[in-house]
Amino acid sequence: MKSGFLAKNPSVLWFVLILALFTLGVTLLSQAYGTGAVSTSMVKTLGKTLCLCLVAIAMDLVWGYTGILSLGHFAFFGLGGYMIGMWLMYARTKEIVLASATGQIPMTPQEINDAIASQVFGVVGSSQLPGIWHFAGSLPMQLLFVVLVPGLLAFVFGWLAFRSRVTGVYLSILTQAMTLALALYLFQNDSGLRGNNGLSGLQNIPGIAAGQDALSVWFLWISALALALGYVVAAFIVSGKFGSVMRGIRDDEARVRFLGYSVETYKLFVFTLTAVIAAIAGALYYPQAGIINPAEMAPIASIYLAVWVAIGGRGRIYGAVIGAFFVSLVSTWFTGGRVPDINLGFYVVKWVDWWQVLLGLSFVLVTLFAPKGLSGLVDLLTGWRSPNRGGDPLGPDDGALREKEAEA
Repeated sequence: MKSGFLAKNPSVLWFVLILALFTLGVTLLSQAYGTGAVSTSMVKTLGKTLCLCLVAIAMDLVWGYTGILSLGHFAFFGLGGYMIGMWLMYARTKEIVLASATGQIPMTPQEINDAIASQVFGVVGSSQLPGIWHFAGSLPMQLLFVVLVPGLLAFVFGWLAFRSRVTGVYLSILTQAMTLALALYLFQNDSGLRGNNGLSGLQNIPGIAAGQDALSVWFLWISALALALGYVVAAFIVSGKFGSVMRGIRDDEARVRFLGYSVETYKLFVFTLTAVIAAIAGALYYPQAGIINPAEMAPIASIYLAVWVAIGGRGRIYGAVIGAFFVSLVSTWFTGGRVPDINLGFYVVKWVDWWQVLLGLSFVLVTLFAPKGLSGLVDLLTGWRSPNRGGDPLGPDDGALREKEAEA
């Protein structure tokens, strides 16, 4: 008798339970619904961290399980933020325009549209709404674009790259080039997204009179729900035959192709799916951040994403979550000025300047001496082990596809 999904993945129930308790605890300590021990800014930081954990899951699926080191997934994260940011900025500006109208004659739709265009794009010397803002006033359409735009970009890029059988470091360079090209384009004022100014004021949700105290908790709830669903979906994908093929592609792509599997189709599906997951995470992240600009899509951001997954332990979904959560909060602690500087007499160590060096050193040490990352500690403490799938390994990596699994 085959074991059920939850029996083969005990981490799923534990993860959902821990996430629920964490969310409840923050809510009860928040300023909106609890004692006020946790500030609104900290609630926002925690909500954003959950979104980063979700995009880390996407990175682990595409890199840790499929072996595609994408250095462009933060571009999809940013695109998701831009898509929802367009509606937030348009609808919020519309409210301001209507509230400031003093004439007795109601404004016509064209006058409203012109006033919104002047308010939004006056900073870049324009008074016309670009064509890409045609549906900006429709929330359902912009939510659809959160999925469609990054998904379509990932599909086209992946189809061209995988069809040409570009692999390894060459594919990583291509994904990085795609991210850089997109960021450079968005820096231009005529890109239609306000260039270097980006989209701002996203923390103000149109039509909702609640303050930031309550909104921060609501977004925390939504982010936690999205992370839980993302974790379950990822665990379901990697626990079945599809996941076995993913690991097989990671360990020995040529052999999987020889066995008759359409490697390019599998890689394209995973690449596109993870791009959509990253975009959804971005759509939840930036309303909590309040602003998005092209600098968010810089290639270094995608490199950080790979570092989080490596530190947490790639090839383990909970490892990606642990890595993103840990590094994000520690980064906030170091760069927020909370860690006192160290005066060595001849030099003052300022952690704001040295944090990236410390992060890079941690990445090197984990790669050399602890390939399982922080999740290896979780395995040790909980007694979790990788399932005994039987047979000799078919690849060099720890957790590679096994003979009996390949025969199933």
